[in-house]
Amino acid sequence: MASAKTGELMSASTIVQSTDSKAGQDLGALLFYSEFDDPVEWARVLKAELPSLDFRIYPDVGNPDEIRTVLAWQPFPGFFEPFNNLSLVINLGAGIDSLAERSDLPDVPISRLSDSGMMALMRSYVLFSVIRYARDFHEFETAKRLGEWRYIHPRALHRIKVGVLGLGHLGAAVASALADAGFDVRGWDQAEKQISGVTCYSGAEMASFLAEVEILVNMLPLTGSTRHLIGKAVFDALPRGAKFINASRGLVVDEPALVAALQSGQIGGATLDVFWTEPLPKHHPFWAMENVLVTPHLASITVPEAAARDVAESIRRVAAGSKPLHLTKPARGY
Repeated sequence: MASAKTGELMSASTIVQSTDSKAGQDLGALLFYSEFDDPVEWARVLKAELPSLDFRIYPDVGNPDEIRTVLAWQPFPGFFEPFNNLSLVINLGAGIDSLAERSDLPDVPISRLSDSGMMALMRSYVLFSVIRYARDFHEFETAKRLGEWRYIHPRALHRIKVGVLGLGHLGAAVASALADAGFDVRGWDQAEKQISGVTCYSGAEMASFLAEVEILVNMLPLTGSTRHLIGKAVFDALPRGAKFINASRGLVVDEPALVAALQSGQIGGATLDVFWTEPLPKHHPFWAMENVLVTPHLASITVPEAAARDVAESIRRVAAGSKPLHLTKPARGY
């Protein structure tokens, strides 16, 4: 995801030479667009890697024919139409659902970010969320509001079964972190995966995967096949009272089905960072549910200092006629 909001988009652009003197390559111009990330910080860290980069900040596009690279988060419909010489799009985050199936985007490589800072933040969010349930801190929060001293004897972590849905780049890192913390970790992905310390399921083994999971973590990307995948059938397949954590994409979950499962007690509690509509509307049932923790889509953010080197290398590679780092397949959705 993108980094914390810093106010209105900067209107000034930094214009410098368009040749990377270190590599002797014509890089063209880079256009930055995001409503959340800091363009000044990105300009600083990228120019440290590519001193002669022509870094422009939307809406100061200049001559659109000079734009070779777009570094963006959730560009609006029609955004790419003016750029006839585009050769690379770099997504300011891991999920590329906002770039899939667009009529305005030419057939150019789409690269995602994959930096250590983003991964560390995602691990910390999921570890916090899982440990909060595993150590019954959600119960102590309720007891505190009621003024009650409520002792719940701790369970050994290795007896607590945690499931991770989606074992891609971030999902695998999350599963490994949970295993290292001492949990009994299971993971499911459409493709077969092998992760040390994690019991992995795939394909048609979903029901077996869900049968004993006490805390389910969604790390699936949003694709045509995962939209609303986590619904009544998934919730009913979990043991009654299981907890649910969504740190991926809101549309992977059938929200009405989750509301019903939380109301019935089939799902005992949920920690939700992403939603169908963001910001979450004030009338949404999640706000009134005491067994739901809402966070404002910040489980993992882009850390420019950590990502700049990979971004610069992708720009160099494409300018030299090679493939960028972290190349995605938009038709697949990730």
